[in-house]
Amino acid sequence: MAPPAGMAVLMTSPMLADAAVSIIEAAGGVLHYMDAYPDEATMVARVRVVDPVAIIARQGPVTTAVLAAAPRLRLVARHGVGVDDVDIDAARARGVLVTRAPGANAQAVAEHTLAVLLAMVKRLPTHTAVLAAGGWRGPAAASGDVAGLRLGLLGAGAIAQAVVPLARAFGMTVTAYARQGVIAGVPMAPTLDALLTGSDVLSLHVPRTDETEGLIGARALALLPAGAFLINTGRGGIVDEAALLDALDSGHLAGAALDVFVQEPLATADRLRHHPAVLATPHVAGVTPGSLVTMGVMAAECVAAVLRGQNPPADRIV
Repeated sequence: MAPPAGMAVLMTSPMLADAAVSIIEAAGGVLHYMDAYPDEATMVARVRVVDPVAIIARQGPVTTAVLAAAPRLRLVARHGVGVDDVDIDAARARGVLVTRAPGANAQAVAEHTLAVLLAMVKRLPTHTAVLAAGGWRGPAAASGDVAGLRLGLLGAGAIAQAVVPLARAFGMTVTAYARQGVIAGVPMAPTLDALLTGSDVLSLHVPRTDETEGLIGARALALLPAGAFLINTGRGGIVDEAALLDALDSGHLAGAALDVFVQEPLATADRLRHHPAVLATPHVAGVTPGSLVTMGVMAAECVAAVLRGQNPPADRIV
């Protein structure tokens, strides 16, 4: 079936905030939606039917094959901050702009980071499971103290910056490490190794790139103090998941809170779903009512600019 008349805009998920829809429709765009988490073949097939001028990328990969199937495509607007689902080199080669929504969900992800940190240190999942099984408290399920813990932030972007005041409010000391950038008022570790050895809790806030792929592997995990906690709200692939399971199984790490995974959705049989020391969430750290509106509006503004023959805001262009 041919798409309706107008400038087609493909949304790679089933929904977009009403405010964002209004912006696109006011610019002459016609929105088309997809089921959540389409694979490459589904994306290619849908793109061939819709022939979009713009794609709002939220839950589907925009690969070389997808780009090749969209001859009219002028923009890929990420509904979020990370761009690892978009083949940037292929987009550049085809003259397709790629944008993102910097800072759109920083506060939401920072709040999630503190929520899972508190849950792990206070052993809330363990307490809940004991009660559900008919038990009561015991020495093996003692809660920990958050005040005085050393929080290490890998990254210095908007999310890491938003974590700092929340962590300090609970009495934590904060150190960060970043290959580029600093966090004002926060001591910066001279090396990643120095950050690791001095962190009771390590929280990851970097994108997935060639440099960060597998960055937190067996060696890095071994440098963390015994009984440390790991939090990853950044991107799957930064952590070597097999090495993480080994560190948890051995007891070297007390726990890990993971919102992102190498494979998403996470396979049903994956041990990370069921490991007693893992607090797993389905990539929802930045998915709140407020952040969904902000991410959608920022993406829609980029789409509207392109539909009108204008340039998107410079700070959103990748």
